[in-house]
Amino acid sequence: MTERVIIVGAGHAAGQAATSLRQKKYAGEIVMIGDEAYVPYQRPPLSKAFLAGELTVERLYFKPAHYYPDHNVTLKLSTRAESINPSAHTVTTADGESLEYSKLILATGSRVRELPIPGNDLDGVHYLRSIADVEAMHKDFVAGKRIVVVGGGYIGLEVAAVAVKTGLDVTILETESRVMNRVVAREISQFFQNMHREEGATLELGRRVQEINGADGKVTSVICADGFTVPADMVVIGIGIIPNVELAEAAGLKCSNGIVVDEYCQTTDADILAIGDCTRHPNKLLGRHLRLESVHNAIEQGKTAAANIIGEPIAYNQVPWFWSDQYNVKMQIAGMSDVHEQFVMRGDPSTRSFAAFYLQQGKIVAVDAINSPREFMLGKKLVAAGAKIPIKDLADTSKDFKEMATAAIAAASAQA
Repeated sequence: MTERVIIVGAGHAAGQAATSLRQKKYAGEIVMIGDEAYVPYQRPPLSKAFLAGELTVERLYFKPAHYYPDHNVTLKLSTRAESINPSAHTVTTADGESLEYSKLILATGSRVRELPIPGNDLDGVHYLRSIADVEAMHKDFVAGKRIVVVGGGYIGLEVAAVAVKTGLDVTILETESRVMNRVVAREISQFFQNMHREEGATLELGRRVQEINGADGKVTSVICADGFTVPADMVVIGIGIIPNVELAEAAGLKCSNGIVVDEYCQTTDADILAIGDCTRHPNKLLGRHLRLESVHNAIEQGKTAAANIIGEPIAYNQVPWFWSDQYNVKMQIAGMSDVHEQFVMRGDPSTRSFAAFYLQQGKIVAVDAINSPREFMLGKKLVAAGAKIPIKDLADTSKDFKEMATAAIAAASAQA
């Protein structure tokens, strides 16, 4: 059999896997299959600088387009992988081509969760996941237009922030009682709610969208379950994403809220690995399995899969981290705050520069840093070490944070 790695998917994780394989001197063939027309690109700027018109498509690329032919990586773009035959070691594409592999990497990513309501197919209704999605939005994304953003998560709030800065009339509709309900404490939600309102967005909480109205095939308004109605020239729906596991499931691989892999990105098939948004993997630092939707995870799993394939396996075991840019605020999150017993703020939210810490059994398990890069960088180390700092000290801004963090990390390391 020809030594060939096939990568199904052409996103950030796929780009990193191909790059790492060549950096590690993998001499076999590399074939990447992607259903979009573009070489691997970065998705975070889509809802930020690219939507704002501040970046060209080429600036989104993970590597320049010429990198792939220059490094003997065959790209099959605008091509969908239809099926996998693990016993024959083949991938069949939608146009009927069958490709043999020695190792297969699934980097199938995720897709938007659609809102199944009347009017969701009207002209002017958008989801944001790809370059094509943003390009479709641009014709309506102009000053003076009325935009309704459905969903108060990261994507919805980032789109709203860019829309406000562009001069659109912005209304955000969120089903829950607060924004970013699943990922941050109530106090952090309140900060972002206040900020969006201060910047000029209208924020409506507890509003479940029931129908999108239109005229002549074009959106005109959004109707909520309680009858609340908002006029709209365009609607952007951001209510989460779904991992693309169908190929893996059909091939007999174990899946459970993602393609199940070990710390080396190995699936239940010895010659198939999986990376990125589509995977559910163990994290020994946190003591549980995670499915992460983040650039950091995509990059690190891409590196891990490549190392595994060339016979130099290194376990992926790192503190998860994320970020969001809204107006003049950069929020950086380290760790996972969904399980915690204590919460404490450090600094004054009204300054738009502060941090929040989440603790479980006295250990710092997560930090939300708002325009606070020092707390973010040291926070990652505190989470990794399982370090402890008393709540009263974390809240006391007269105490030097770096000194406290350094001492806490050293103490945790000594006890390990």
